[in-house]
Amino acid sequence: MKNMKVIIAVVLAVVVGAAVAGGAVWYMSKGGDEAAADSKDPKKKPAKKEEKKEKKPGEPPKYLTVDKVVVMLKHQPDESVTHYLSADLVVSTDAKREKETKENLPMLRSVAVKTLSGLPMASARVMTIDQFAAELNKAFDHQFEEEGREKPFDEVMIGKLIIE
Repeated sequence: MKNMKVIIAVVLAVVVGAAVAGGAVWYMSKGGDEAAADSKDPKKKPAKKEEKKEKKPGEPPKYLTVDKVVVMLKHQPDESVTHYLSADLVVSTDAKREKETKENLPMLRSVAVKTLSGLPMASARVMTIDQFAAELNKAFDHQFEEEGREKPFDEVMIGKLIIE
């Protein structure tokens, strides 16, 4: 009975999280059409070329997804049950870096798998969504720093997380 309550609570949390993330993406994408129309204005093009890679205040972010990152979590030597983690990631970037970010999605998936599969089940069970996101962002920062490249996105967020 207790296991059923835990399963129901996890499912409800995932559904609510997915609804919130979907609503945020939908809301943010509504403003993207206006920004695209503004960029077609010939008077605005020279200003766009002179901009640095800094994000303008008011420029709507672009969101890209890395769906279905599934890993097997580390378990204790005395455990015989295998535990899995499934996550959908949401990458926040801007219009200028969107193409470069899309080109890096396979590498982002690989770094996410490496990072998440290194977590022991005991730790993953008690981590918050923000802690998972912080671990992933730290791993991505390290990867791009190691390669000597600038990270083409602002942050990675968790769109969905299931631990079994």
